[in-house]
Amino acid sequence: MGKKKCMRSSGIGGQAVLEGIMMKNKDDYAVAIRKPDGEIDVDVDVYRGVLHGKKIKEIPFVRGVFNFWDSLVLGMKIVNYSASFYEDEDAKETALDKALNKVSGGKGEKIMMGFVTALSVIIAIALFILLPYFLSSYFAKYVRNASLLAIIEGAIRIVIFLLYVVGISLMKDIHRLYRYHGAEHKCINCIERGKPLNVKNVMRSSRIHKRCGTSFLFLVVFVSIILFFFIRVSNPAYRILLRIALIPVIAGIAYEIIRLAGRSDNFLVKIISAPGMLLQRLTTKEPDESMVEVAIAAVEAVFDWKAYLKENFDYEEADFAETAPEEDGSAEEATEEVTVDDLDEEG
Repeated sequence: MGKKKCMRSSGIGGQAVLEGIMMKNKDDYAVAIRKPDGEIDVDVDVYRGVLHGKKIKEIPFVRGVFNFWDSLVLGMKIVNYSASFYEDEDAKETALDKALNKVSGGKGEKIMMGFVTALSVIIAIALFILLPYFLSSYFAKYVRNASLLAIIEGAIRIVIFLLYVVGISLMKDIHRLYRYHGAEHKCINCIERGKPLNVKNVMRSSRIHKRCGTSFLFLVVFVSIILFFFIRVSNPAYRILLRIALIPVIAGIAYEIIRLAGRSDNFLVKIISAPGMLLQRLTTKEPDESMVEVAIAAVEAVFDWKAYLKENFDYEEADFAETAPEEDGSAEEATEEVTVDDLDEEG
């Protein structure tokens, strides 16, 4: 049996969708959906993203911007795909759909998907970047210290973010999606902890990992507070423009931090990662075995986990005949040994 016990990054990441899970390994991704009849449908495809193969996508603090955008686009695509299994069969093409398809030569769905993705980014900027600034501006009459105003703006930004996360987690329709989110995390954790991929081992694994999208979003908020504190301009209009202009910088820094978090057990990294991991207790829920089966199907479609365990944990073929997980503690004890996120294509 394996001698290496520490966590090893597998290079795969994922995303929960309606009644299913997407798993991505480099350019390959698989979407596994539990269909209404109970069967699991697995679709495998390739997504290379913007500027594929270009050197700019390898530059630290720059690559994060492109990977973040790619994750949004792919995420929107697979969400629409998963929803198609549960659409009303009597649903008809709308007038807008017909008009877009006519103008674009049948590419109306892609145009709409791009529009929705861009709109989502705009709403996020308005909610988490601009709104805290405008709310903090009301304190300018009473607070003359610029540093204190920057701290107030940061505090408001954190409160808005927390209210958003808590509000979303309380929605009944989101609860099941978060259970699939937990299954995704548990599945990758199982592999990266050196366990054979089966339902028992996955169910015993942690549903928390450092490089989850929730942790990335918290880091975006955290990094923005620091940058806006030290980088200031006096003109109100320039302040707004500066906040928008710094968004790619913020995303790039947050991405590098979360990459480091997945590869390091440094004490400082653990401290930085702790708030995002705590928030994951809201954005992930414990899955049932049927959800775990979907996650396993998605992984196995794009990732050779047996070869991975042989290479990183000294497994032999005979070891895979053992189906029972090792007695090494509860899932909660594994929360510090965590996995990769769908933002990182390289792992």
